[in-house]
Amino acid sequence: MTAGYNFAFLDEGSKRAVRRAIIKAVAVPGYQVPFGSRELPIGRGWGTGGIQITLSVVGPSDVLKVIDQGSDDSVNAVSIRSFVAACTGVETTTDSEAATLIQTRHRIPEVPLRNGQILILQVPLPEPLRLVEPLESVTRRMHAEMDYAPIWLALYENIVRLGEIELSADYPVMVENRYIMMPSPIPRFDNPKLHMSPALHLFGAGREKKIYALPPYTEVRSLDFEDYPFRAEDMSGRVCHLCGAEHVFLDEFFDAAGGAKLYQCSDSGYCEKRRKGGAVDGSRG
Repeated sequence: MTAGYNFAFLDEGSKRAVRRAIIKAVAVPGYQVPFGSRELPIGRGWGTGGIQITLSVVGPSDVLKVIDQGSDDSVNAVSIRSFVAACTGVETTTDSEAATLIQTRHRIPEVPLRNGQILILQVPLPEPLRLVEPLESVTRRMHAEMDYAPIWLALYENIVRLGEIELSADYPVMVENRYIMMPSPIPRFDNPKLHMSPALHLFGAGREKKIYALPPYTEVRSLDFEDYPFRAEDMSGRVCHLCGAEHVFLDEFFDAAGGAKLYQCSDSGYCEKRRKGGAVDGSRG
């Protein structure tokens, strides 16, 4: 732990304020709770909401994993992991099964989460109604009245123009048949992982100053129509060229030397564990 800094960098009053917002968010799943976003040594828009949640809930006995679009080795993931470890001294890992706290940007791990784990998602745009209504005062009233007709209309117009709902990420969901929520820019492949998950999911938007949550075993349904049901990306027929995994979210590459497409697990920790021969309980690969 870095000398001269408070445990987890933030002062205790700030951490209590964030935790109070988290408790409110857990009590009302899918509801966006305003909070006083603190200054951090990182620009807003680069994950400060998720970082503030992590710093507020982390304890000395936690094991931390940080991923960015599935990777443990990206600049964002490495920087955040190093920062949290430096000001807490907690153990870090690339194994999602060993982690108690997982901070993520744009992905949910492939191995199903378990009870007792906390998944913390960085959120750039928390308001699902922002694309149809620019005023915060109006969107708050629309949520209170469950006036979600404009977002349903936007999805219908998407079908009319393109023949299907073509949202590849940040696909809106209905939480407990009450609030429409943005799941952060995860691919829609990850949306079904939110439904009845035994883990606690916390969402932090630092720039927008909002926190919301999905408690364990919460009903989460991706928005769709009876004649245009929700569908995730189809990964059938694709195999990770490193570990041989199938039916997981795969990134596509072009092999210039071989002149062919290659597929690789987006979840680098999952891929590494498979290559080492480690058992991956509950995997779909």
